[in-house]
Amino acid sequence: MTQLSNSIQVVTRFAPSPTGYMHLGHAYAALFAWRAARERNGRFLLRIEDIDQDRCRPEFEDAIFEDLDWLGLNWDGQPRRQSDNMADYKRGLDKLNELSLLYPCFCTRKEILTEISRADAAPHHLDGPVYPGTCRNLTTKERSARLESNSPYALRLDIKKAHALTGTLSWNDRKRGTQTVKKDGGDVVLARKDIPTSYHLAVTFDDHRQRVTLVTRGMDLFNATNVHRLLQAVLKLKTPEWEHHKLIMDQEGERLSKRGRALTLRALRRAGESPAGVRNMVGFE
Repeated sequence: MTQLSNSIQVVTRFAPSPTGYMHLGHAYAALFAWRAARERNGRFLLRIEDIDQDRCRPEFEDAIFEDLDWLGLNWDGQPRRQSDNMADYKRGLDKLNELSLLYPCFCTRKEILTEISRADAAPHHLDGPVYPGTCRNLTTKERSARLESNSPYALRLDIKKAHALTGTLSWNDRKRGTQTVKKDGGDVVLARKDIPTSYHLAVTFDDHRQRVTLVTRGMDLFNATNVHRLLQAVLKLKTPEWEHHKLIMDQEGERLSKRGRALTLRALRRAGESPAGVRNMVGFE
């Protein structure tokens, strides 16, 4: 793996999704990335991850800008919106197709979990159950029939084939050192029939396009880095360093989330809390 030189300007990014209002976990992630760039006289970029058009809302995007400004976090350049860059992701899919690394998966989530439960030893990943490869083994005739019937499908990356092309890979986490890319994460979804990307493909291309040198994000995404490093190698994209930070938990020890209705920065602001108070809450003095 190409190591980044100390002379290269540090470029970090904060990449929220406008699917709800930001909470303390987002504040910590933004502060962490902002500090990592600013203390090295680097650049701090903002990215709006809005590929989930069913849940993304303009008011939530506006609130992201308001909350960051209230916290005193300034970013460099114009924010990058994923919805404006679908052509990038489509080119990535086309390249993976040329390499025969993608296959259509027609399984529903329920069907996947059922098949896993029937296995003698169900493989599990820290991110949840591993896809057992059901549709990877379909014949060409079976795939064609399903496609011609207009069945919904996702496009999965054939992990084994991809690793056969790249050989052993590694990546560097600033806190935990060199990590060898794991090969047991299952065939992840990279796109769907009507959406030419997924989280894994989009963020990999975005970090390359934005020339990010240091990806800072929570420990919940530590294992996802194996997929992203693999995609970088296959697609000949730049390889940054990573730094996975702690997660902000609620009183029950659960990770803060929008769906869990975590207390938002907007609510704290309206209740009279100060930016300094929020910084203290998440451990930034």
